[in-house]
Amino acid sequence: MATKTSATATTAQSGNIGTVLFDMEGVLSHYDRDARAAHLAALTGTTPDAVRAAIWDSGLEARADAGELAPDAYLRALGELLGCAMDRATWLASRRASITPNDATLALAARAGERCRIAVLTNNGSLVTDHLDALNPPVARLFGGRVYGSAQFGAVKPAARTYLGCVEHLGATPHETLFIDDSDANVQGALDAGLHACLFVDTGTLEHDLRRFGVLHD
Repeated sequence: MATKTSATATTAQSGNIGTVLFDMEGVLSHYDRDARAAHLAALTGTTPDAVRAAIWDSGLEARADAGELAPDAYLRALGELLGCAMDRATWLASRRASITPNDATLALAARAGERCRIAVLTNNGSLVTDHLDALNPPVARLFGGRVYGSAQFGAVKPAARTYLGCVEHLGATPHETLFIDDSDANVQGALDAGLHACLFVDTGTLEHDLRRFGVLHD
């Protein structure tokens, strides 16, 4: 819980928050990696274990999230690892199977948007952000064009350049930006980069933290 203590220590300037950055999967939506693997295996005639090995064990997904692979190169490499052709429609169908929007946290984000600018910073490649209307419609509707994948900044959270690149792109500053994530490492990375940050535990804790930072109306 050291991360929460560090985040609490930043509350002296909480009234200065003008931008709230939310992680997507794990905060604004639930992410089911096993469902994704099973769905892609069924579509490609492979096995969930083969999918997990190709996407995650190989480091392929991490490279795409860091911006090292363009979408077509990523899909081509994934197809080679699975021994089949991989098109966007197939990949998107399996990715969509992994996402369940979290209506309660989305409602809190919408309330935060009444007072602050809200945006999303997610460890994902452009295949996700470019197709968010199909993959996660509630997030796409609420945040519009302010959904940023780590690939855009050439590094994944918790690297400082990810947060700072996003903040700069938004025309904000670190000291007036609050970041919410379900990963201790990502929260600490944001704090190290000069942002305020809170660890997402559940909806009640998120509401408390947003109030504590002066983001929610009473």
